[in-house]
Amino acid sequence: MDQATIIALLLALFIFVEALNDRFFKATATKDDRIVEIFSTLVVPLIVVPSIFLATQGAMNQLFPDARDLLIKQPIWLLFLILIVGDDMVQYWWHRMFHSVPLLFNLHRAHHEPRYISVRVVYRNGFLYYSLLLPLYISAILIYLGLGHVYVYYGLTKVLVILGAHCAVPWDRFLYENARLSWLAWLVERTISTPSTHHAHHGMNVSDGITNFNGNYGNLLFLWDVIFGTAKITRKYPDAYGVPDDRRPTFFRQIFFPFLRSWRN
Repeated sequence: MDQATIIALLLALFIFVEALNDRFFKATATKDDRIVEIFSTLVVPLIVVPSIFLATQGAMNQLFPDARDLLIKQPIWLLFLILIVGDDMVQYWWHRMFHSVPLLFNLHRAHHEPRYISVRVVYRNGFLYYSLLLPLYISAILIYLGLGHVYVYYGLTKVLVILGAHCAVPWDRFLYENARLSWLAWLVERTISTPSTHHAHHGMNVSDGITNFNGNYGNLLFLWDVIFGTAKITRKYPDAYGVPDDRRPTFFRQIFFPFLRSWRN
């Protein structure tokens, strides 16, 4: 079974879990929300990401033909470490940059626009956001250098954590409510992204004491937030999600900004 099929099955599993708990079909979802999510979920993993990988590896083959599989014989632990730093740590800083620069945030706003949290928003982003996503290009280069056999497992682990962090069913609550697992909860919430820490990133109201819109940026590892001072751990979940702005961007703006900039009141 190839990686793409496993990812599709993981997504289907989380959708099933949310639907079973009546949390997948959102009453607050607008027509624009549905269009953006369908477009992104189909186009990003099926077209944008494969295109970046093929184009980058094609360029590497032309420019550095002798570098193919250069690192393939290195220890597995070292290759995992290279991927974690080259992909996940870089994505932390990339994500943080897009929250820090207003113009760049407009490319990422689609991910935060919905008034809900769910696995349906995992791939929801502006077209240019993914097209410019530096960690994807770095990963493509690393695969060319011989990390492909490790990236298969690394990529699946990252997708699993990201799906779990966006899941509308907060699986981490079980850890927090079980006194015997308090040590495990402490370790997990400081290592990987969880519903509590990542839902806080999608919260609307900073005044709720939970939301950390300008923090909790981690994708696979929440550890980056801990190390670089942007972590907020409350073991709670926001009551409201979305961007605190009365203007609602049309699906055209969300997907194709800056080429289209239309708003709905």
